[in-house]
Amino acid sequence: MKGTDIRVIPGLFSIAIIFLFWFVISPPQGVSANAWHLLALFIGTVVAIIGKAMPIGAIAILAITLVALTGVTNDSPSGAIKDALSGFSNSLIWLIGIAIIISRGLAKTGLGNRIGYYFISLFGRKTIGIGYALALSELVIAPVTPSNTARGGGIIHPIMKSIATSFGSSPEEGTSRKIGHYLALVSYHINPITSAMFITATAPNPLIVKLIADATGSNISITWGTWALAALLPGLLCIALVPLIVYAVYPPEIKSTPDASTFAKSKLIEMGLMSYGEKVMISVFALLLILWAGVPAMIFGADYAVNTTAVAFLGLSVLLISRVLSWEDVLKEKAAWDTVVWFSALVMMATFLNKLGLVAWFSTVVESNIHQLGFDWIVSAIILVVVYFYAHYFFASTTAHITAMFAAFYVAGLALGAPPLYLGLLLAGASSLMMSLTHYATGTSPIVFGSGYVSMENWWVMGFIMSIVNLTVWGVVGGLWWKVLGYW
Repeated sequence: MKGTDIRVIPGLFSIAIIFLFWFVISPPQGVSANAWHLLALFIGTVVAIIGKAMPIGAIAILAITLVALTGVTNDSPSGAIKDALSGFSNSLIWLIGIAIIISRGLAKTGLGNRIGYYFISLFGRKTIGIGYALALSELVIAPVTPSNTARGGGIIHPIMKSIATSFGSSPEEGTSRKIGHYLALVSYHINPITSAMFITATAPNPLIVKLIADATGSNISITWGTWALAALLPGLLCIALVPLIVYAVYPPEIKSTPDASTFAKSKLIEMGLMSYGEKVMISVFALLLILWAGVPAMIFGADYAVNTTAVAFLGLSVLLISRVLSWEDVLKEKAAWDTVVWFSALVMMATFLNKLGLVAWFSTVVESNIHQLGFDWIVSAIILVVVYFYAHYFFASTTAHITAMFAAFYVAGLALGAPPLYLGLLLAGASSLMMSLTHYATGTSPIVFGSGYVSMENWWVMGFIMSIVNLTVWGVVGGLWWKVLGYW
């Protein structure tokens, strides 16, 4: 609808789905009416998100309202509204929201750009070296940048474009293949990998932690350190492979770039000495990593363990006290508050779908169909992960995809005999790595694709190639690494 944020056709389709499940399709045997009605609201919400019927935060408010008014989780009106708002009490949601606010300091102080230009000054004498410099820049800022879009599209992509332009490579002049085509593909394909390496590297990761904990009765509660250590080896190997594979498939015309190092050094000189704000940001960055990794508890014992979300609040408090960020900066960080709202709604709905038995029912259906094929748990897990991964061709949101499919596929894998932590880590990795597939797979992709350096055909070909490489590395190398760590 012109002049508003509402898209009528996707909105009507979403409403039609809800009415269809609520009034026309009867609940299958073993599923309660309340569980089925909540599923109707859930599917309608996911369809609205995929179709972008409204901004995701607005859709979340509608979902919360419908859960509260319909009483699908609780017959008591006061109990229903408490259930509908229960997602806001989840500490993982606030971890991501606060971390997004903290990451604002990277852009405000210029530290993100300084890191990028510093690595290019070191490795930028060859085109492939620039690729690795961009990759290292992504990796360094990923732990404190929970928005992969802000990281890849807001920090790394402008640096990549400035480097390409300095070599006369631009879509407008038909010179993309000089260097811009290569750098755009490398910088983009690093983004899903860094997103898979840390709980705090992309917004949906804490949701995965919650879904795994719910499915295992909290027997498996993945910490920040556990996730980071598990993803370290497969993540670094994938990062090492990306510039080489892109170079082999789509080699740049310009292969030697001595001017890139000079260009980056000139940018660093232009930025001057490290500012007060940058120094504080680095200190906070180091503090967060040390506490998130559980270093005090390792050295002094369990009494010194600190909650991950409390650490994020500590980091933000330091930035406020030091005046690196102002309260106005906090209020203006719309992405953070938007994330807290939509994340709370999706976590709430996913939680009650599990409590009402719907996830268990659906996972049994998936499990029984795969079980009939007669494979062992290894082949069965591969089938599950591959289906889950490539279903992302039909999604424009990793959050919607994870919310719709993760829990059921994880529980089905457990029923097929897969080791819980192995399967959880593999599906968690796949949940970010699937961003590589299309030019609409996540928020970063339309930004990089929209710059015009890469054709849709080249994008999809490279995405499919990297999907095979990344999944293989995560499943095989990651699996062996997790075995060494004693995770399964």
